Amino acid sequence: MSDGDGLSADELLDALKALANPIRLQIMEWLRDPEAEFAEYEPIADRTKVGVCVSHIQGKSGLAQSTISSYMATLERAGLVSSTRVGKWTHYKRNEALLRRVGETLAGVV
Repeated sequence: MSDGDGLSADELLDALKALANPIRLQIMEWLRDPEAEFAEYEPIADRTKVGVCVSHIQGKSGLAQSTISSYMATLERAGLVSSTRVGKWTHYKRNEALLRRVGETLAGVV
């Protein structure tokens, strides 16, 4: 099912499973435009370079920290986000290259 730049069936399924949860999908939407979506939170680091602090994602979602950490770990295992430590804080950023490949692979399948 892979054509060079496309994803393998397992990679595609991992990404789709991670995105199948409505909260994880919402987080991915928020991370698309972190400056606008998290404007009410004082950035700990450059959002363009390292992403959004997990505490800000947790605050915006209103969910428990453990739930958000679990959701972010799922997205990271699927390769949809990357994490960067800044001091004691973990920041998350979308993996735009993989997201494009997911879309391209889906377009070739469906």
